[in-house]
Formats: sequence, structure tokens, C-alpha cells
Amino acid sequence: MFRPEGIYPALLTPFDEDHRINETELRRIVEFCIQKGLDGLFPVSSVGEGLHMSFEEKCRCMDIVMDQVAGRIPVTPGVVASTPDESARLARHAGSLGCPAVVGTPPYYFKPGVAMVERFFETIVEKGDVPLILYNIPLFTQPLDYDMVKRLSRYEYVVGMKDSSGSMVDFLHFMDKIAIAGEDISLLTGREETLLPCLVMGAKGSMTAMAGIFPEIMVGIYDAWKRGDMDEARTLQKSMLVLVRTMFAVPFPVGFKLGLELRGFNMGPPLMPLAHGDAYQLSVVRSRLQMLMRPLLENYGEKLFEPNV
Repeated sequence: MFRPEGIYPALLTPFDEDHRINETELRRIVEFCIQKGLDGLFPVSSVGEGLHMSFEEKCRCMDIVMDQVAGRIPVTPGVVASTPDESARLARHAGSLGCPAVVGTPPYYFKPGVAMVERFFETIVEKGDVPLILYNIPLFTQPLDYDMVKRLSRYEYVVGMKDSSGSMVDFLHFMDKIAIAGEDISLLTGREETLLPCLVMGAKGSMTAMAGIFPEIMVGIYDAWKRGDMDEARTLQKSMLVLVRTMFAVPFPVGFKLGLELRGFNMGPPLMPLAHGDAYQLSVVRSRLQMLMRPLLENYGEKLFEPNV
């Protein structure tokens, strides 16, 4: 059965002025990711504002990405919803397109207990008819429990887990509980800052926003680690830390969209409008990203996109 492995970008979603998916730009982003050597794609993601999309737009995003990919790399869409039935409907749509797995997020807004979150995932497995990658994202939803992950890992259709806690403590305990269960699902980090340490401890890869903005760095870390060049892997891991902090200096995910705009993509407006007072901070972050990204891109023979130059 399919197991996610390697470097996956959590795809950002470009929108037009009517807050509809900009299909032309999304296809360009998908092609950019494939040409940069990424191992798979994670559309309808948190950074891609999947939470704000209607059911129809989530399905449309999957349709566009799968059509553009045309079988070249695996696509594992998010099935984010506040009810398991809607998540299962999204999973069935993804399965009908040929997606090998989907990424399931715990229910949001209401904070159910561990047993209810576990049942939420079980319902997706039972009704979704496609393998599931668990998604731990405590920044926005109820954190997953170690023993719950242990129990869920025993399901044949649970094939992986994305841990965006950013905590090596949690990552290691999840890994240990899965091993105690006698299972071997793919554990991926959802925080770009921990890619190398997680790989060292047995992670199979990552699903992060930075992989879609600066794939050269993320793929570079993974390739350096695979060939045993730890000095290169450490250098690359450290090179992106200031970038990530800068992108988080404005409301999520606007800073990440700025980063992709500097690669030449028209991301359009965020679905959640910014406050008037955010305009100055936005300009500061854009200038800072230009300063940080220009020399990094030059190392790879790439140029920063600067429309005003």
C-alpha cells in the first residue's frame, strides 16, 4: 500500500479578485514544484487556505492539481472539514481522481476530547474509501494524543502522519508509540525547521509550505542527508530559519504567499482580509524577504521576481 515519502509541499492556493481559485497560476505552481524535484503534492492544505474554501472549491482544487500532475507524482489532498461526513465526501472525491491517500485534519473550532477526535478519524477511514494520513496541527486544532495515534496506526488504511507540532519530544513519542503498536506508517514533519533532526530520527520526509516556496533548500536537505553529507544538510537547514521567522511576522499565511510571489507567482488576495494597520508590516516583511531570498536564489542560479524593477 502507498506510503508517503520524501519532500512534499503544502501547496499555497492562488486566488483571483473574486476569491475563486486562479487555475492558470495553480497549474504554474504545480509545474514549478514538479520541475524542482519534489516527491509529491499536498493541496487543500492549511497554508493553502483550504479551511476557507467551499466544498466545491476544495474539489476543484483537487481536480486542477490532479489534471496538471497527470500521474507524474502522488497527490495527497487535505480533507479539512468540521464534520467527518464532509471529510469522507472529500476523501471519496480524491479517491475517484486517483489520489493514493488524503490528509485528515482533526475537527476545528469546537475542541472535542480524545475519544471524539479518534472517532472522527475512524469515520473518515470507514467512509472515505482511500488511505489516510493523520495530521497533527496543534496550532489550529486539538493536539493528537500519543495513544490515539498508536491505536489508529493499526488501521490498514492509516498510512502516514504529518506532525506539525514542531516538537521533537512529541515527534519521538509518536514514533515510539507507532513502533510499540508494531506498525510502520510514514511519519513526516510538518515544520520545515525540524526536517534534518526528524530525518535523523527516522522520519520519511516532510510536508511543509517552504517546500513549495524554496524547494531547492528542502530537497537539498533531503538529498544531502540521503548521501550522508551532514555538513551540507546542516548548512541548508540553518539557511532557512530567518526566512521562516520572517514569513510568520505577518498573519498566517500571508507571509508565505509573499514568498511565493517573489518567485514570480500571482497569489491574489488572502481569503481572510488584512486589517488596515497590517499594510506597513506587510511592506516591511516584503522588503526583508527580498533581502533574504535574493542571495539564496543566486546560489541556485535563480532570480528574485521584482515587478517594480
